[in-house]
Amino acid sequence: MRIVFMGTPEFAVPTLAEIVATGHEVAAVYTRAPRPAGRGQAERKSPVHLAAEGFGIPVLTPASLKGADEQGVFALHDADVAVVVAYGLILPKPILEAPRFGCLNLHGSLLPRWRGAAPIQRAVMAGDTRTGVMVMQMDEGLDTGPVALVNEMPIGPDTTAGEVHDAMMVIGADLMSRALAALERGSLDFTPQAEAGVTYAKKIEKAEARINWSWPAPDVHNLIRGLSPFPGAWFQLDLNGIPTRIKALRSTLVPGTGEVGTLLDDQLTIACGSGAVRLTQVQREGKGAMDTATFLRGAGDLPKRVE
Repeated sequence: MRIVFMGTPEFAVPTLAEIVATGHEVAAVYTRAPRPAGRGQAERKSPVHLAAEGFGIPVLTPASLKGADEQGVFALHDADVAVVVAYGLILPKPILEAPRFGCLNLHGSLLPRWRGAAPIQRAVMAGDTRTGVMVMQMDEGLDTGPVALVNEMPIGPDTTAGEVHDAMMVIGADLMSRALAALERGSLDFTPQAEAGVTYAKKIEKAEARINWSWPAPDVHNLIRGLSPFPGAWFQLDLNGIPTRIKALRSTLVPGTGEVGTLLDDQLTIACGSGAVRLTQVQREGKGAMDTATFLRGAGDLPKRVE
């Protein structure tokens, strides 16, 4: 089949690679434009952009698809189907209807739960024990289209959003490949989403990342693993009298009581509103991620509380 691929982050790369490997013709790849990044603020191409160049596929980076000119260009690709994986731009009706079989989206949740921008992170932050990846037909709503294929997966009690992401992008690539094969055979069936159980996975805001130690320990733990590795839940700790931001990347629930924010032992066990969490991996400003033992060896004498 002749395909237009639309995606931006690393999550989308395995699906693009699988489409190429299975012999489909990729007419063009749409991705977000290069953005300034790093200390030098040099423009950096998206992971999908780099992958497409490696495959020799033409890349387009429009700022919007709402204009008639961009919609005309899109129609000229004469695609059988568009495959959309975390693209990052709204697709207006003329784009959705241009391919013969419409647009198939790979979405990282068990719809209708967690429609929206951050389904993996929100599922972990909410303490969900199961999630999944779905192939759905896109319509003009926010992840409201009918679903064709689904692959469920568990979320362990200490699993991070990063771990779910990495597993899901591989599973999702295979699922989309199966969907395209079924579409070619004329056997890809769609089921409308349930009307009950709708939740929305809004974009993660910066203010959400600071840990509130007055929360119950399970909620603190879920925040930590839901924001790991990015953007990283954080707290402030005085190191040698200097207030220092520390990201908590991994934690576990442990017994413990004390005043909120109190360090209960020499293993970074911290009292919460109820219960306690023990931090097992952290990241100091300007440093890489490290296990707690390594961090403590270089931290000196710690205060009695964190903020």
